[in-house]
Amino acid sequence: MAVDVETTGLDPDADHLLSIGWVPVDGAEIILGGAGHVVLRREDMDSVGESATLHGLTDDMVASGEDPAEAVAMVLRALTGRRLLAHFADMELGFLDRACRRHFGAGFDVPADDTMTREFARISAAGRRPGRDELRLWNVRAGYGLPATRAHHALNDALACAEVWLAQDAHRVPRR
Repeated sequence: MAVDVETTGLDPDADHLLSIGWVPVDGAEIILGGAGHVVLRREDMDSVGESATLHGLTDDMVASGEDPAEAVAMVLRALTGRRLLAHFADMELGFLDRACRRHFGAGFDVPADDTMTREFARISAAGRRPGRDELRLWNVRAGYGLPATRAHHALNDALACAEVWLAQDAHRVPRR
């Protein structure tokens, strides 16, 4: 299941999880009927700060979001029996682990696949060292001829990741 998170920053220990998007992938099919998106209510922070310019989540949107424990539980239910799929999975794994520890007293222990790692390996196997920008989700999409999408929206980015995963499969990029 492709998963993406939007946060106030990059550090799970210092920053806040704001929204989560997910899209199931079954074989070579993206299952839009199983997709979901949730904004987490944050009562323990004053503002989303400058991160709002990136993901578009305002203080009002976050104030009226879902209970954080229920939001994470929604994702856990959707992930049941599935591997997590993400573009730079360390981000999703770190923030979801912190949320699970906070709300449920246990870590987030889910097997994961990473489209960025897969793309890095593909480019490296061709004898090149990929640049940082070359590995960004929207640039990877462009490299496979996939259309541009609105970046930094958890559901859009989860769908974008799922499409990259299938494009990598179609191009016989080895899974790691």
